[in-house]
Amino acid sequence: MSRIHEALKKAEQDRASTQGVAVQPNSSTAPLTDPPVFTENPAAGGRTGVAAFASPFSVEMLLARCPQVAWNPDMETMLFMNGDDSVRGTEEFRTLRSRLYHMREKMTLKTLLVTSALPKEGKSFTAANLAQVIVRQHGRRVLLIDADLRGPRLHTVLGTQPAPGLSEYLQGKNDEFSIMQQGPMENFFFIPSGDGIEDPAELVGNGRLKMLVQRVGSLFDWIIIDSPPAVPVSDASLLATACDGVLIVVRSNSTPSDAARKARLEFPDQALVGVVLNGTTQDAAPYARYYYEAYEKKTTTTKA
Repeated sequence: MSRIHEALKKAEQDRASTQGVAVQPNSSTAPLTDPPVFTENPAAGGRTGVAAFASPFSVEMLLARCPQVAWNPDMETMLFMNGDDSVRGTEEFRTLRSRLYHMREKMTLKTLLVTSALPKEGKSFTAANLAQVIVRQHGRRVLLIDADLRGPRLHTVLGTQPAPGLSEYLQGKNDEFSIMQQGPMENFFFIPSGDGIEDPAELVGNGRLKMLVQRVGSLFDWIIIDSPPAVPVSDASLLATACDGVLIVVRSNSTPSDAARKARLEFPDQALVGVVLNGTTQDAAPYARYYYEAYEKKTTTTKA
């Protein structure tokens, strides 16, 4: 059994163990808790990614033309915006960042689609905090795109306006920089979903997202795209054609294993780079607690 299937099986076992008892609130913004589970897909090593494309823009143009917007982020869920590196979940996102960089040594991996099987499993929370933890590294520039045109959340948790955004660009109404925002964190850029539209699937499949990624790709170290859930609608599989890899978020005690498998089948083997298990409890992570306790003890001894 592959590591991906093991992670899905673990999520199903967690869900089954809670049947008949009180279940934790299924909040899509609940922090990742110990342990972080990220399973890599070894088959992804052969993926070549989006074809190289010479960008017509420069970093100087990006900084000059992209408007700076005042944000009022949700500090409880945007883990890296309050300056407290001890918040639960921050270390897990550093681990996820490290795993992705290791994979980047083996394959082309700049544009990453973050999705889930069903709503409220934590994909937007994961995408936003992954973008934040990457820009914490010196000189790393990240573009976060809210491509969930059916139920956008990122503008809410980041505390900014939803438009103009991606829907305007896909319709040819706005250019790249007029839909892009500079956030309060240095090198963190955001494209919101934009105004609501009647037929998102037709719009995301018109090829303009791939053009957007090609035109601005060289300006960023990473482009992270938050998509709709993969099972209820086809948008995620369409969006994935513009990306180098796909990261699927499953929620402990919540995501049915059959739904997770259906989401997995929406993407080619070489596109799936891993699975994040979100919302695990501390009781389910004795080895992680042991690691942190041992690390803290070692640090205390060294200081003494």
